[in-house]
Amino acid sequence: MNFKNNDMNNIYCVGRNFAMHAKELNNPVPTSPFLFLKPSHALVEANGEKVVLPKDKGVIRYETELVLKVSKSYERGITVDELVHSMALGLDMTLVDVQNDLKKKGQPWLLAKGFKNSAIITPFIPFPGVEDCKKVNFSLEKNEKTVQVGNIKDMIFDLQTIVDFVGLEFGLGEGDIIFTGTPQGVGNVENGDKLKLFWDKEILGECTVALE
Repeated sequence: MNFKNNDMNNIYCVGRNFAMHAKELNNPVPTSPFLFLKPSHALVEANGEKVVLPKDKGVIRYETELVLKVSKSYERGITVDELVHSMALGLDMTLVDVQNDLKKKGQPWLLAKGFKNSAIITPFIPFPGVEDCKKVNFSLEKNEKTVQVGNIKDMIFDLQTIVDFVGLEFGLGEGDIIFTGTPQGVGNVENGDKLKLFWDKEILGECTVALE
């Protein structure tokens, strides 16, 4: 499937969904799904070209995630395999210094998580089903070095729990996408970094960071 920004509606993001990631950032492990949103203008495709990120906002962190695309309206009792027909890999980009300041003030994270190009995603591929997804690792290479590896079987809240929570609390419809959480190994990006997103050994998308 080709990436089309106007095909996307709501962008839901699950935070702290891998225990080791929560611990590496000294965050408490959540007892229920922890969600935030990104605006549609945050979306940009990892299509081999440069992705422009702000150079004057401090440290920028990458967080690699499995991304689900919803194909129909959520109804109570629907399974993930019935609801989701395509998936991608994504990078939830975070302005770390901005986020830390917002946390101190007790303010929402939008400025740190929702800036333009902060939701980098690969082209979508067919969703193979939950059980088959558990057999495959996703990973990120930065400058030809693997820096993150994850598998959905290690999630605190599995995909069914996530879609049920989002669907019941907020609603889910065709075109909504869900960033499902990042494993341990998050790190920072610098100008010129080359990023490649892998599903097993297949490159789904890549881009070069341009700080401007």
